[in-house]
Amino acid sequence: MSIATENAQKIAVKGNTPKHDKTNKIVSGSEALILSLIEEGVDTIFGYPGGAIMPIYDALYHYRHVLNHTLVRHEQGATHAAEGYAQMAGKPGVCFATSGPGATNLITGIADAMLDSVPIVCITGQVPEKFLGTDAFQETDVMSLAMPITKWCYQVADADEIPYIVAKAFYIARSGRPGPVLIDITKCAQFNQLKKPFKYEKRRQIKGYKPACKPREKDISKAAELLNNAKRPFLFVGHGVLLSKAEKDLLAFIEKTDIPVASTLLGLSAFPTDHPNYVGMLGMHGNYAPNKLTNKADVIISVGMRFDDRVTGNLDTYAKQAKIIHVDIDHAEMGKNVTPTVPLIADAKEALQALLPVVNENKHESWHLEFKKLHDEEYEKVIKKDFQAEGEHIKMAEVIRRLSEKTDGEAVIVADVGQHQMSAARYSKFRRTDSWLTSGGLGTMGYALPSAFGAKMGAPDREVVAVIGDGCFQMTIQELGTIAQSGLPVKIIVLNNNFLGMVRQWQQLFFDNRYSFVELSNPDFITIAKGFGINGQRCTHTDDLDASLDTLLNSKEAYLLEIVVEKETNVFPMVPSGMGVDDIRLE
Repeated sequence: MSIATENAQKIAVKGNTPKHDKTNKIVSGSEALILSLIEEGVDTIFGYPGGAIMPIYDALYHYRHVLNHTLVRHEQGATHAAEGYAQMAGKPGVCFATSGPGATNLITGIADAMLDSVPIVCITGQVPEKFLGTDAFQETDVMSLAMPITKWCYQVADADEIPYIVAKAFYIARSGRPGPVLIDITKCAQFNQLKKPFKYEKRRQIKGYKPACKPREKDISKAAELLNNAKRPFLFVGHGVLLSKAEKDLLAFIEKTDIPVASTLLGLSAFPTDHPNYVGMLGMHGNYAPNKLTNKADVIISVGMRFDDRVTGNLDTYAKQAKIIHVDIDHAEMGKNVTPTVPLIADAKEALQALLPVVNENKHESWHLEFKKLHDEEYEKVIKKDFQAEGEHIKMAEVIRRLSEKTDGEAVIVADVGQHQMSAARYSKFRRTDSWLTSGGLGTMGYALPSAFGAKMGAPDREVVAVIGDGCFQMTIQELGTIAQSGLPVKIIVLNNNFLGMVRQWQQLFFDNRYSFVELSNPDFITIAKGFGINGQRCTHTDDLDASLDTLLNSKEAYLLEIVVEKETNVFPMVPSGMGVDDIRLE
């Protein structure tokens, strides 16, 4: 049996794996770590072994029938795979790396998870305690590196601390606003025996740490009063709605209040895009109407979003006329970028459930017509052209439209970063929640391929399609080997324009066409994929697009479809950097 087949079968029977033999015996620190992970319900680990984490890998070998370990090809891939897994499985993703370069290779993925509020638990090996601070081989002060980009990090030098620290790490990672944590374990702590028999207690609270609170009644009353008297209310959906599983509550709230709904990039798929109240995506490459009318709304309620600069544009001109109700679980977000009229510090689900009984049934027909008028303008000047083929050339938007139709809006789309990301965000139709993964805050090129693999591990019954640009693809292309070895049918679309497209677009629009080092001379992607054992094909003509997408989607194995798209298409609408949201350009 091949490794790929063995792994695929192991994943297929996930949930039926035999339980470990719980022990009350004295174990090593490494075995205590493995037992602690099992106690937390971990069944999947992404990692890469090395010298300083070898005792942990040796312990893992004895539990390989319980814990499925996926050997990535680079530690950054482990963090992105853990992100994709966490978001689809609904629990923290776990990754292992050794000290030194192994640990530093995790940093980009950890920062990505921090900015996008994704719970991952990273375990790094460290040099023996007596060598700490001596510049020993593969020693890096990963604690100092990780501190500003994690919710919490801790270095373990005493094996007896491991069960307690692991329990604390998982509680912090998944509670409140989720995020990454890191545990760095010295090699001595991995080797040493616990002084007492192994015992594990999950954390339910931590003294001094209050990750969530219920909405205050007086804030709910103020918010309801504003919403009930509003003439032009507007609701923004953020990632927090998905994190709190508040999609049904949001739908009920909207159907009662009739408020128009727009989504942030990370809020996509929290609300059905074919709902009559959905008016599009906010932000730099979002839709025309929601950006323009942000500065016309009299009341804005934002749920689980943080008013980052890609959404607000120039803060000096942003929504100055509106009273703002900001719902967020993280009190640090209140007033950080936009000062709310009503700061509603709470989990999105609890806030919406508290608001629903006290908001009035309403209709805002004339307000909706204003959105429709601007949408029609965008359709004529942008959308219709994006869907019209010019000769044999294929447009990114047309690829996404046809992909969305063929999957009926049910697939999980994992987008990388750049023009293809914005096309996928704008033109994907989402009819099922948790159907969109991307790197929103950090904008990490190379995110999609490993994240798609992790997403497929976390939701093996969902169709997972990675949409990647040719520049991004070459950032983590080695993870094709991970996908091939896993045997999982991850579908990969590379939209190839031989450019770093978004940078080129900015150079064209704002740097007088000076294309400074953005053109790519690419390798033969299909031959590379076949070298890893993944079949694929190249599509260059619009007449072949449907058949190529069908071949991709019908494949029972991982498959790469490279689509050659127009070289110099720009993504519009666009809010130029430093401008206000109502300065959005259609061309």
